[in-house]
Amino acid sequence: MNYAIVFNVLGNLLRFLGLIMVFPLVVALYYGEPLLPFATSIVITVASGIALSRIWKTESEWKIREGFLIVVLGWLSAAIFGSIPFLFEGVTVINALFETMSGFTSTGATILVDIEAYSKSLLFWRSMTQWVGGMGIIVLVIAILPKLGVAGRQLFRAEAPGPFEDKIKPRIRGTAKILWSVYLVISFLEVMALLIAGLSLYDALTHTFSTMGCGGFSPYGDSIATFNSPLVEGIITFFMFIAGASFALHYRTFYSDRKSLINDEEFRIYALVVVCLTLIISLILWRDSYPDIFGAFRYGVFQIVSISTATGFATADFNLWSDSAKFIIIASMFVGGCSGSAAGGVKVVRSLLFVKFSIRELFRLVHPKSVKPITFNKKAVPESILQSIVSFLGLYLLLAFFTASVLAIQGMDIITSLTASFATIGNIGPGLNVVGPWGNFDVIPAFSKVMLIGNMLFGRLELFTVFVLLLPEFWSD
Repeated sequence: MNYAIVFNVLGNLLRFLGLIMVFPLVVALYYGEPLLPFATSIVITVASGIALSRIWKTESEWKIREGFLIVVLGWLSAAIFGSIPFLFEGVTVINALFETMSGFTSTGATILVDIEAYSKSLLFWRSMTQWVGGMGIIVLVIAILPKLGVAGRQLFRAEAPGPFEDKIKPRIRGTAKILWSVYLVISFLEVMALLIAGLSLYDALTHTFSTMGCGGFSPYGDSIATFNSPLVEGIITFFMFIAGASFALHYRTFYSDRKSLINDEEFRIYALVVVCLTLIISLILWRDSYPDIFGAFRYGVFQIVSISTATGFATADFNLWSDSAKFIIIASMFVGGCSGSAAGGVKVVRSLLFVKFSIRELFRLVHPKSVKPITFNKKAVPESILQSIVSFLGLYLLLAFFTASVLAIQGMDIITSLTASFATIGNIGPGLNVVGPWGNFDVIPAFSKVMLIGNMLFGRLELFTVFVLLLPEFWSD
């Protein structure tokens, strides 16, 4: 293991992270809030980054192990240094780390009880972490640093959401630049739409950050329900849905093939699932909770898109809905968004290929000598990809149920334990009961919070990137 490479790249990452903190510092200056929290955080983060990058100078070649370690330590470092501003406002160390990891991983689970009591600059930073983490911290570094070269591909693959690597350009830096450019353009469009809908620039920016990152943080305790505006809800619903689709496909749709999204098998299933779940829950809510179909659809579609894309915004307390409606909410947790998007969950492509794989195995029971390849977008899927998907789902469920067991042992009810576990691994945010849309994770015991912090990291980096570090063979030469 070449630790010089690891620490050198981490140093560069921290320098960029410190520079990003300038934006909430400007917000603090504008609103007349204390500048010390972010000024100090910037100095500590940038100084640490400069020290690491200068002390550990190296031109050595990379290996795949360095790539995995850089990605995991990079996300941990971002959460640790990004949590410093929270400490200035009285948040405990574990809670600050929980909130920041939740932000960078675009989970949206929160421990802040009285959200409006915190400074606007801190809440701006809180939402901004979701925007940065939504596209990917490492992808941002790859887009900015020219010297990563071929080595950047290892980092990109270790961080990229989904089982496939979707290259747009031959050079990985070109792909990273395009992805961030598309991300910026769509974010700008949402900001403009929210401004036209009547939101202030501050509200438009903070909610765009959380929407595009599929994170769900809001500077208001009542989330999107604060605005009580069907127009605002409609705009955010649309952009949540967009953020749940592949950004590489968005690029191709605008610049090369207009039918890229429509022709993509995963996107069609993603759209179909969202539409079907929306129709089902709207009918259930119309029957059980809302007297008119418009109200049922308004609240149903927002919650389904929010949970399906793992954004976590809320316009209603679905803890108060009927059990059948709650079941649909739980079902939508497992849908997730598309590969290559900002959304969480297991990803639609994995669910789709797992179903196809299961059907093929049943077919082989009848025709054991048959050769029947599984296809995706009219191309045969390698067996190695199918094996990794089955392994992923197995590890996903094992980790989820293990975490839920620990929460239950520490006194949490079974629904809270299960949904808190799946909500953090899937980077979804809210669960049910205690950790529902109007609840928060502050009541979770400290030890369990540490486990949930780990869940968020495991989920954002899609399990394997973190699990591989637990193998003794990873560290042996």
